[in-house]
Amino acid sequence: MSNYLDIIYDSKKKPITHIYPEKLVNYLIKRFNIKENQKLLEPGFGRGEFLAKFAEKKINCYGFDNSNYSKLDKINFNAKISNVDILKENLPYEDNFFDVIYSKSFIEHFYYPEKLFSEFYRVLKPGGKIISLTPEWKTSYKTFYEDFTHRTPFTLQSLGDIHAIMGFKNTQSEQFIQLPILWNKNKFLLFFSILTKYLVPNYFIKKFKWVRFSKEPILLCYAEK
Repeated sequence: MSNYLDIIYDSKKKPITHIYPEKLVNYLIKRFNIKENQKLLEPGFGRGEFLAKFAEKKINCYGFDNSNYSKLDKINFNAKISNVDILKENLPYEDNFFDVIYSKSFIEHFYYPEKLFSEFYRVLKPGGKIISLTPEWKTSYKTFYEDFTHRTPFTLQSLGDIHAIMGFKNTQSEQFIQLPILWNKNKFLLFFSILTKYLVPNYFIKKFKWVRFSKEPILLCYAEK
Protein backbone atom coordinates (compact mmCIF):
# COMPACT_ATOMS: atom_id res chain seq x y z
CA MET A 1 0.00 0.00 0.00
CA SER A 2 2.53 2.51 -1.27
CA ASN A 3 0.41 5.65 -0.90
CA TYR A 4 -0.69 5.00 2.70
CA LEU A 5 1.77 7.49 4.17
CA ASP A 6 1.18 10.02 1.40
CA ILE A 7 -2.51 10.18 2.28
CA ILE A 8 -2.81 9.35 5.99
CA TYR A 9 0.34 11.26 6.94
CA ASP A 10 0.22 13.96 4.31
CA SER A 11 2.87 16.49 5.31
CA LYS A 12 0.49 19.41 4.81
CA LYS A 13 -2.01 17.97 7.28
CA LYS A 14 0.54 16.40 9.62
CA PRO A 15 3.86 18.22 9.19
CA ILE A 16 6.98 16.30 10.11
CA THR A 17 8.25 17.46 13.49
CA HIS A 18 11.61 16.75 15.04
CA ILE A 19 10.77 17.75 18.62
CA TYR A 20 8.82 14.71 19.82
CA PRO A 21 10.91 12.12 17.93
CA GLU A 22 14.10 13.56 19.41
CA LYS A 23 12.68 13.53 22.95
CA LEU A 24 11.39 9.98 22.63
CA VAL A 25 14.64 8.70 21.12
CA ASN A 26 16.70 10.37 23.87
CA TYR A 27 14.41 8.86 26.50
CA LEU A 28 14.64 5.34 25.06
CA ILE A 29 18.41 5.51 24.63
CA LYS A 30 18.87 6.55 28.24
CA ARG A 31 16.28 4.22 29.75
CA PHE A 32 17.30 1.09 27.86
CA ASN A 33 21.02 1.81 27.58
CA ILE A 34 21.27 1.87 23.79
CA LYS A 35 24.87 2.60 22.85
CA GLU A 36 26.72 4.23 19.97
CA ASN A 37 27.64 1.94 17.07
CA GLN A 38 25.06 -0.67 18.00
CA LYS A 39 22.91 -1.93 15.13
CA LEU A 40 19.28 -0.86 15.36
CA LEU A 41 16.41 -1.94 13.13
CA GLU A 42 13.16 -0.01 12.78
CA PRO A 43 10.52 -2.02 10.88
CA GLY A 44 7.95 0.13 9.13
CA PHE A 45 9.90 3.33 9.69
CA GLY A 46 7.31 5.39 7.80
CA ARG A 47 8.39 8.98 7.38
CA GLY A 48 11.70 8.30 9.10
CA GLU A 49 11.52 10.80 11.96
CA PHE A 50 12.56 8.34 14.66
CA LEU A 51 15.14 6.47 12.63
CA ALA A 52 16.77 9.77 11.72
CA LYS A 53 17.12 10.71 15.40
CA PHE A 54 18.64 7.36 16.29
CA ALA A 55 21.13 7.85 13.44
CA GLU A 56 22.06 11.28 14.80
CA LYS A 57 23.11 9.55 18.02
CA LYS A 58 25.74 7.57 16.08
CA ILE A 59 23.73 4.37 16.15
CA ASN A 60 24.02 2.17 13.07
CA CYS A 61 20.48 2.34 11.74
CA TYR A 62 18.60 0.00 9.45
CA GLY A 63 14.98 0.19 8.43
CA PHE A 64 12.43 -1.34 6.12
CA ASP A 65 9.10 -0.24 4.77
CA ASN A 66 7.00 -1.07 1.74
CA SER A 67 6.03 2.53 1.00
CA ASN A 68 7.54 5.08 -1.36
CA TYR A 69 9.31 6.60 1.62
CA SER A 70 11.64 3.62 1.64
CA LYS A 71 13.18 5.00 -1.57
CA LEU A 72 14.49 7.97 0.40
CA ASP A 73 12.90 10.44 -1.98
CA LYS A 74 11.35 12.40 0.89
CA ILE A 75 13.73 11.87 3.80
CA ASN A 76 17.47 12.14 4.17
CA PHE A 77 19.36 10.42 6.95
CA ASN A 78 22.27 8.07 7.47
CA ALA A 79 20.55 4.68 7.49
CA LYS A 80 20.57 1.48 5.48
CA ILE A 81 17.02 0.88 4.30
CA SER A 82 15.14 -1.74 2.34
CA ASN A 83 11.80 -2.07 0.63
CA VAL A 84 10.33 -5.18 2.22
CA ASP A 85 6.85 -6.71 2.29
CA ILE A 86 7.14 -8.81 5.43
CA LEU A 87 3.88 -10.59 4.61
CA LYS A 88 5.51 -12.14 1.55
CA GLU A 89 9.18 -12.47 2.40
CA ASN A 90 11.59 -12.91 5.27
CA LEU A 91 13.73 -10.03 6.43
CA PRO A 92 16.91 -9.60 4.35
CA TYR A 93 19.20 -9.81 7.38
CA GLU A 94 21.39 -12.53 8.83
CA ASP A 95 20.56 -14.39 12.02
CA ASN A 96 21.71 -12.66 15.24
CA PHE A 97 22.48 -9.39 13.43
CA PHE A 98 20.88 -6.56 15.43
CA ASP A 99 21.47 -5.21 18.93
CA VAL A 100 18.12 -3.39 19.08
CA ILE A 101 14.77 -3.60 17.31
CA TYR A 102 12.48 -0.61 17.79
CA SER A 103 8.98 -0.18 16.41
CA LYS A 104 6.20 2.31 16.99
CA SER A 105 2.66 1.99 15.64
CA PHE A 106 3.64 -0.96 13.47
CA ILE A 107 2.73 -4.36 14.88
CA GLU A 108 -1.00 -3.56 15.04
CA HIS A 109 -1.13 -3.46 11.23
CA PHE A 110 -0.90 -7.26 10.83
CA TYR A 111 -3.40 -10.10 11.17
CA TYR A 112 -0.67 -12.51 12.26
CA PRO A 113 1.92 -10.47 14.20
CA GLU A 114 3.56 -13.69 15.41
CA LYS A 115 5.26 -13.87 11.98
CA LEU A 116 6.81 -10.48 12.67
CA PHE A 117 8.06 -11.50 16.09
CA SER A 118 9.47 -14.76 14.76
CA GLU A 119 11.59 -12.79 12.31
CA PHE A 120 12.51 -10.22 14.96
CA TYR A 121 13.70 -13.02 17.21
CA ARG A 122 15.77 -14.53 14.41
CA VAL A 123 17.65 -11.36 13.46
CA LEU A 124 18.19 -10.11 17.02
CA LYS A 125 21.45 -11.00 18.76
CA PRO A 126 21.40 -13.06 21.96
CA GLY A 127 20.99 -10.48 24.71
CA GLY A 128 19.60 -8.00 22.18
CA LYS A 129 16.72 -5.69 23.03
CA ILE A 130 13.30 -5.27 21.45
CA ILE A 131 11.17 -2.18 22.14
CA SER A 132 7.60 -2.20 20.86
CA LEU A 133 5.09 0.66 21.10
CA THR A 134 1.51 0.20 19.97
CA PRO A 135 -1.96 1.62 20.72
CA GLU A 136 -3.71 0.24 23.79
CA TRP A 137 -7.03 -1.36 22.87
CA LYS A 138 -8.71 -0.58 26.19
CA THR A 139 -8.21 3.16 25.79
CA SER A 140 -8.42 3.47 22.00
CA TYR A 141 -11.12 0.97 21.04
CA LYS A 142 -13.47 3.74 19.90
CA THR A 143 -10.92 5.10 17.43
CA PHE A 144 -8.64 2.12 16.73
CA TYR A 145 -10.33 1.19 13.46
CA GLU A 146 -10.49 4.74 12.17
CA ASP A 147 -7.23 3.65 10.56
CA PHE A 148 -8.59 0.96 8.28
CA THR A 149 -5.15 -0.69 8.05
CA HIS A 150 -5.24 -1.62 11.73
CA ARG A 151 -5.64 -5.38 12.11
CA THR A 152 -4.66 -6.66 15.57
CA PRO A 153 -5.30 -4.65 18.73
CA PHE A 154 -3.17 -5.26 21.81
CA THR A 155 -3.75 -5.06 25.53
CA LEU A 156 -1.16 -4.92 28.28
CA GLN A 157 -1.54 -8.67 28.72
CA SER A 158 -1.47 -9.72 25.07
CA LEU A 159 1.52 -7.53 24.19
CA GLY A 160 3.61 -9.09 26.93
CA ASP A 161 2.33 -12.56 26.03
CA ILE A 162 3.31 -12.41 22.36
CA HIS A 163 6.87 -11.42 23.27
CA ALA A 164 7.13 -14.22 25.82
CA ILE A 165 5.52 -16.86 23.57
CA MET A 166 7.90 -16.05 20.73
CA GLY A 167 10.87 -16.69 23.01
CA PHE A 168 11.82 -13.29 24.40
CA LYS A 169 12.67 -12.97 28.09
CA ASN A 170 12.70 -10.32 30.82
CA THR A 171 9.50 -8.94 29.30
CA GLN A 172 8.17 -5.68 30.77
CA SER A 173 4.91 -4.14 29.52
CA GLU A 174 3.40 -0.85 30.66
CA GLN A 175 1.07 1.97 29.78
CA PHE A 176 3.07 4.84 28.29
CA ILE A 177 1.79 8.40 28.20
CA GLN A 178 3.16 10.31 25.21
CA LEU A 179 3.83 13.50 27.13
CA PRO A 180 7.59 14.07 27.58
CA ILE A 181 6.98 16.33 30.56
CA LEU A 182 5.77 13.24 32.47
CA TRP A 183 8.74 11.02 31.72
CA ASN A 184 10.74 12.31 34.69
CA LYS A 185 8.00 10.90 36.97
CA ASN A 186 6.95 14.27 38.40
CA LYS A 187 4.29 13.14 40.90
CA PHE A 188 2.25 16.34 40.73
CA LEU A 189 2.02 16.29 36.93
CA LEU A 190 1.29 12.56 36.90
CA PHE A 191 -1.57 13.14 39.34
CA PHE A 192 -2.87 15.99 37.19
CA SER A 193 -2.73 13.70 34.14
CA ILE A 194 -4.75 11.07 36.00
CA LEU A 195 -7.35 13.68 36.96
CA THR A 196 -7.51 14.76 33.32
CA LYS A 197 -8.08 11.19 32.23
CA TYR A 198 -11.12 10.70 34.44
CA LEU A 199 -12.60 14.17 34.85
CA VAL A 200 -12.11 16.09 31.60
CA PRO A 201 -14.80 15.41 28.94
CA ASN A 202 -13.73 13.53 25.80
CA TYR A 203 -14.83 16.55 23.78
CA PHE A 204 -11.42 18.10 24.47
CA ILE A 205 -9.38 15.17 23.12
CA LYS A 206 -9.02 16.68 19.65
CA LYS A 207 -8.40 20.17 20.99
CA PHE A 208 -5.57 19.58 23.46
CA LYS A 209 -2.66 17.13 23.29
CA TRP A 210 -2.49 17.02 27.08
CA VAL A 211 -6.04 15.71 27.21
CA ARG A 212 -5.61 13.30 24.31
CA PHE A 213 -2.45 11.66 25.57
CA SER A 214 -3.61 11.60 29.18
CA LYS A 215 -6.75 9.76 28.12
CA GLU A 216 -5.17 7.56 25.46
CA PRO A 217 -1.86 6.12 26.66
CA ILE A 218 -0.15 3.67 24.35
CA LEU A 219 1.62 0.45 25.30
CA LEU A 220 5.35 0.02 25.62
CA CYS A 221 6.94 -3.41 25.84
CA TYR A 222 10.62 -4.10 26.43
CA ALA A 223 12.13 -7.57 26.17
CA GLU A 224 15.41 -9.33 25.48
CA LYS A 225 16.51 -12.33 23.45
